Amino acid sequence: MNVRMGGPGDIPELVRVINAAYRVEDFFIDGDRTSAEDVAARMRAPGARFLVIETEVRGTLAASVWLETVGERGHFAMLSVDPPHQGTGLGRRLIDAVEDYCRKAECSALDIEVVNLREELPPLYEAFGFSKTGLGSFSDTGQLKRPAHLILMSKPI
Repeated sequence: MNVRMGGPGDIPELVRVINAAYRVEDFFIDGDRTSAEDVAARMRAPGARFLVIETEVRGTLAASVWLETVGERGHFAMLSVDPPHQGTGLGRRLIDAVEDYCRKAECSALDIEVVNLREELPPLYEAFGFSKTGLGSFSDTGQLKRPAHLILMSKPI
């Protein structure tokens, strides 16, 4: 399973994988994490793209991540591994691919935000070399079942 750039033909699978992976957030989010419209808009954004990993069945995705580069900073979000493939190292492979992509784009830092209610995430990203840099507002409060905020994290690359 190789990492490749995702394209418009991957939108249905991207939506499926992202929403399946983010079911873990049902305790504080009402509804799906993304939609076909959201994924398509993210694909069209300047400097943005999805990286994907297909299963052995062509056209079926096992994992994905959205990334963008702006100046000397890279940013990634929606790191998603389809539940049957979780724990197999695909998340690590995607983070490595994001870092490689951003280095080639001459970025000097890589950023991510994690929601504070996912208490397992800051230590996970700290293990990948990220440090907490601040707090931010949750952008779509309409889906929140309870108050939440973002933990901003960054690492030099």
